[in-house]
Amino acid sequence: MEGISPKLVRIAERAISISKIDFGIPESGGVRTVEQQQQLYMSGASKADGIKALSKHQFGRAIDFYAYVDGKASWKKDHLTEVAHAFMQAASDLGIKVDWGGLWSNFKDLPHIQLGSREEF
Repeated sequence: MEGISPKLVRIAERAISISKIDFGIPESGGVRTVEQQQQLYMSGASKADGIKALSKHQFGRAIDFYAYVDGKASWKKDHLTEVAHAFMQAASDLGIKVDWGGLWSNFKDLPHIQLGSREEF
């Protein structure tokens, strides 16, 4: 969580305490270098190439998560949605605006939470 907005850290800490499903942050789920972002772009996992289109991850304004079910990481839609609901509830409880990638219309990114566009770092 190094380099991540303190607001997102607080949200994640609150979310883990209220989520019905355990979760974690993958190695590339926090701050990313240009090279890491380009790799994700090339694999189709991101719409941001890291150079022309920058990712919120490059600025510590986003985190990705995975659900942890039956002793292993889960990327199943229902598990990720349940965890995302905990993030959204935590953000609401703390009065912090966030966007969830699962609600985007052009590219669904279920394990992605980012600060709202008007939210300060």
